[in-house]
Amino acid sequence: MTSGRIIKLVVFELLEFAAFSIPTIAIVEQFATAYQRTRHEHEKTYYWLIVSCSIAYVASVSLLIWVPIKVLLFKKRHLSKKIKGWRPIMMMCVVLTTLPSFSFSIAVTEIQKNVNGSTDVLPDTLPDLPVSLVLTSLIVVDIIEKLRIYSLRGKQMSDENGQVHVTTLQQIKTVMDQGKQNEGNPVPPQPAKRTQLSQPPVAMTQSPVPELAGPQEPSFQSGILRTMSRQDVRADIFLWSFLLWSDTVEMVRVAGHQAVYKSDWVYPVYIFSFISLLRMIFTPQNPLLHSLGILLQDLPFIFVRLALIIDLGTITPILGLCKNVLVTLSYVYFNYLTKFKIFSTFELSSF
Repeated sequence: MTSGRIIKLVVFELLEFAAFSIPTIAIVEQFATAYQRTRHEHEKTYYWLIVSCSIAYVASVSLLIWVPIKVLLFKKRHLSKKIKGWRPIMMMCVVLTTLPSFSFSIAVTEIQKNVNGSTDVLPDTLPDLPVSLVLTSLIVVDIIEKLRIYSLRGKQMSDENGQVHVTTLQQIKTVMDQGKQNEGNPVPPQPAKRTQLSQPPVAMTQSPVPELAGPQEPSFQSGILRTMSRQDVRADIFLWSFLLWSDTVEMVRVAGHQAVYKSDWVYPVYIFSFISLLRMIFTPQNPLLHSLGILLQDLPFIFVRLALIIDLGTITPILGLCKNVLVTLSYVYFNYLTKFKIFSTFELSSF
């Protein structure tokens, strides 16, 4: 009988390969259809030539890059442990799938403008399915890479059990280390000293750390509320993976507006949207991820959205611009400006 671990590995690998190969073929097929309209409608030579080139590209990249790296990471576990801070699978998807897909998305409109010499022949709106397919596939690969370390069956180990387990291991290790030291340097036993209650411990003599008093959260021990209050990190991975990239999804959606893709604004929108996706290459717990989020997404999106609003009106939501500005300012203030003397005073709110 096939084990659940093998089934999980096969399903994950098939989903990742589908997310790696399908978006490129779909976007290039859209480009082939747009290019065919500039030629003879009844002649499908150019259409099938472009589609066959996309299939050949996906097949060659899969056989020469995707499969060898997958096999190498699976067989050589010591090599995968040495890779810290970034994910090779996500880098391959971003560079080999997303970059060509965004390039051909721009070429869909450019090829028609160059042939006909006018933007009047372009449709009022671009189809959303190909671009949504690219971003959805990228997010699916991100979710799969985060889910690999978790089991898909059974309940999640509680934090309390994990904390007790780690504490127990630390205590066992400490006792073993002390035993080894005693074996090397035998010390005669000494009578136990009585603890003087009049003298406070060292930790108590130090200045207490101010406690941040927040609103008290309810806890439910039984009933329907206890069932509704359950939280599992495996379900949270799906939620936060889509919410994390909602800003980029909104920016790419703006590129489908006729005022954007019929003008030169389509270039900065797609370029900075792709730059924001480079954060996917880094691991979720990378300490540099927060600063890279500001440098690669929020800060560039401020200038892009502000320029779009000034030139074309509110085709991009004002809420998105406010989000980018507030996130950037709060990051700079709390991480850097609070180190200066004028902002370094610690205060506790009485409310």
